[in-house]
Formats: sequence, C-alpha cells, structure tokens
Amino acid sequence: MTTIGIFGKKIGMTQTFDSNGEVVPVTLVKADACQICQIKTVETDGYNAIQVGYIAEKLSKISKPLQGHLEKSGAKGYRKFGEFRVDNPDDYTLGVELTAASFSPGQKVRVTGTSTGKGFAGNQKRHNFSRGPMTHGSKNHRLPGSIGAGSTPGRVYPGKKMAGQLGNKKITIKNSEILFVSSEENILVLKGSLPGKVKNILKISVTG
Repeated sequence: MTTIGIFGKKIGMTQTFDSNGEVVPVTLVKADACQICQIKTVETDGYNAIQVGYIAEKLSKISKPLQGHLEKSGAKGYRKFGEFRVDNPDDYTLGVELTAASFSPGQKVRVTGTSTGKGFAGNQKRHNFSRGPMTHGSKNHRLPGSIGAGSTPGRVYPGKKMAGQLGNKKITIKNSEILFVSSEENILVLKGSLPGKVKNILKISVTG
C-alpha cells in the first residue's frame, strides 16, 4: 500500500548534528497509529480521498452514528478524523493502520498545522513595521500613522496591514525532510521548526 500520510502530536524541538558536524534544529512528532476509516471515490463522494481516524477514544464515549461508521471498516474508536486526497483510491484497504514505520529517513513531506496564537498585536510585531523616531519631541513611536489616501478614494482599501489577531492560522510547511524514524516509539524527527505549540496536532502528508 502506498504511504499517504499520518496525523501526529508535536512533542517539541531539539538539535542534532549532520555528517559535517553542523548543528541542525529538529522537531519531534509523536505519530500514534492512525487507521483508514473510509475510502471516498468520485462515484460516491465526488472526489478521491482517504479518511483517517486519529486520537483513540473508547467506543462507549462515541456517538451511535459514529460507532456505526467505524464498524463498517472494522476500525477502533477514534475522536478525530482527517482526509488525504489521493489519485487512485483502489490502492488502499479499509481498516489498515498507518504507523511511523511506513516513513523513511530522507523522505520529503508536507506538514500542516495551526500556528501559535499570540492575541492582538500592533503593526510592529504583526507586520514587522518600523517605529517612529524616539527623540526630538516625536509623539509617534509605535502608532500606525495615516491609513487613508485623502478624499480620493475616501476609504481604506480592504487588506490594509493594521493591528489585529496574530497567529492562530493554518500553516503548511512544504518539503520538510524526515531525518530519523523510531518505529518502536512511533516518533518522527523532522528537520526545522513546525507550526504550533507542544501537543499541537500536525497533518503529515507524503509529497510526490
């Protein structure tokens, strides 16, 4: 079966050394076993995709309709579900578990997660704007300044960079490299930083 991806929980960051002795920052992801719960096709659902259940849960705590959905695939109890788009759904089998062992070092993956929310932030922190002069009686240190263009057009254009919510957005890291795989502990070690805080759920998709 072709590897499609997996859902994992961010453990944290550390560092390792490459063959040249240089420090490489890495992120550890706990990729607990996921299971294929549904195979969607163009004929039945309008598109080809594989539905995967993750974050195990007792069947007694799952609603009856969801229990019936899981029984069709013989899957265990899961609290969360996600999808991976595929070209040929016939290559996959219902009820098969996906583990970290299906990945290999050097493999390129796409990682999607929610970035850390930092609340309301001003222009300097949110958009890396420069501040005003701090001396000579300046009254404009971190203020946004003018935001319009006078009587014409007489309004502020949509998308203007101003203060507002910083972070807490869906972020995708492309071509992240897997440096190490622990099949026994279901841990993936990926190069560089990944979105979100510790314990954040990450969607890891195989590219190519």
